[in-house]
Amino acid sequence: MENDLENLTIGAFGKAAGVNVETIRFYQRKGLLQEPDRPYGSIRRYGQADVARVKFVKSAQRLGFSLDEIGQLLKLEDGTHCSEAAELAALRLADVRARLADLMRMETVLSRLVSECNAHRGSVSCPLIAALHG
Repeated sequence: MENDLENLTIGAFGKAAGVNVETIRFYQRKGLLQEPDRPYGSIRRYGQADVARVKFVKSAQRLGFSLDEIGQLLKLEDGTHCSEAAELAALRLADVRARLADLMRMETVLSRLVSECNAHRGSVSCPLIAALHG
């Protein structure tokens, strides 16, 4: 019965969604996932829609969306708000591009400093350490 995707215990739900039980509870506290009713004298059960929702959240997180942004996307998931979803994605894309530019600058500086360190062997002053003090 636990393997039935419309009658999952929280443990089986977590396994089917690829997350642990605490992640499910965290998403419930954040309002990203509804907590099902508990039938009198029984335990809560989850279904395939819940599994799909958690997988959506995890996919959005992998793209860099914050939990608040994911909450906004979930409110738009009926498919009629594509422009609003695109706005959120455009903001995320701009952030990713800015971080990439920062990483490229960091890579350039570190590469230059490593080259300078290798060129100044035996020198009293390390160019990397000197640059960090500057």
